Amino acid sequence: MRYQVRHETEYRYSQPVTLGHSSLHLRPRPVDRQRCIDMQIDIAPRPAVMTERTDYFGNPVNYFIVQQPHQVMTIATHCTIDVDRVEPLIDGVSQPWEAVRDGLRHDTSPAGLDAYQHTFDSALAPGPGTTATPEFAGYATESFPAGRPILDGARDLTQRISDDFTFDPTTTNVATPVKQVFDQRSGVCQDFAHLMIALLRALGLPARYVSGYLRTYPPPGQPRLRGADASHAWVGVYCPGFGWADFDPTNNKLVASDHITVAWGRDYADVAPVKGLVLGGDEHYLSVRVDVAPDSAE
Repeated sequence: MRYQVRHETEYRYSQPVTLGHSSLHLRPRPVDRQRCIDMQIDIAPRPAVMTERTDYFGNPVNYFIVQQPHQVMTIATHCTIDVDRVEPLIDGVSQPWEAVRDGLRHDTSPAGLDAYQHTFDSALAPGPGTTATPEFAGYATESFPAGRPILDGARDLTQRISDDFTFDPTTTNVATPVKQVFDQRSGVCQDFAHLMIALLRALGLPARYVSGYLRTYPPPGQPRLRGADASHAWVGVYCPGFGWADFDPTNNKLVASDHITVAWGRDYADVAPVKGLVLGGDEHYLSVRVDVAPDSAE
């Protein structure tokens, strides 16, 4: 499937900004199941400096500096991307979760070391040894009884989070702790991704945060609305011999051709779409608009 993705971000400031340094995780990263055909980034005011690099996790990052005074800054991206169909997981073929947990402690392969770093604590997704670990581990263990294949357990945990937690954007913000999300049983996709990561890490299992886009569908008989799609977040779970499998706890889905991967890291703080520092500005107001549409040429 080929998609056209547009992402528009606007910052409005109550006072002029005299200097701004920003980084963007908005360019979809190349992965086995997707290819970014074309990418355009338009920023106003025009940056004095614009560079591209790859971050620690292998994600493309654009960095820019705006040096002229402004009270409005807009960032608009447009990309064309091909996404392949994802084969369904086969039950019972992955390693038992205890074997994955114990084996990673001695796995010095590049893949093993990469996965092992995702078993530890991070800023927004607690790891083992935190005060909430026993409670998180107790909830997660229902999906991971002794000897259960790790991907079967991850699939079950995905469904339980979808069933037990309510999607409600009024109950959390970007800084809401995972423990609060767990206690109140509500949040948004970012919260549910952090929660699932924390639950898996409480058992010593590797889990990473994945940011991207999700194509949505209008009700039957209704036209598709531009801007109705949104940035999304889900979870990658590692299994030796298989690699990373992605699960969407918000929608109780295995990540498939409707999901477009942008970046991954330990949690949202590693892959925020836009972050930076400004001089001046005082209060600011943020608006975001995302549109994910099948390519009409197909």
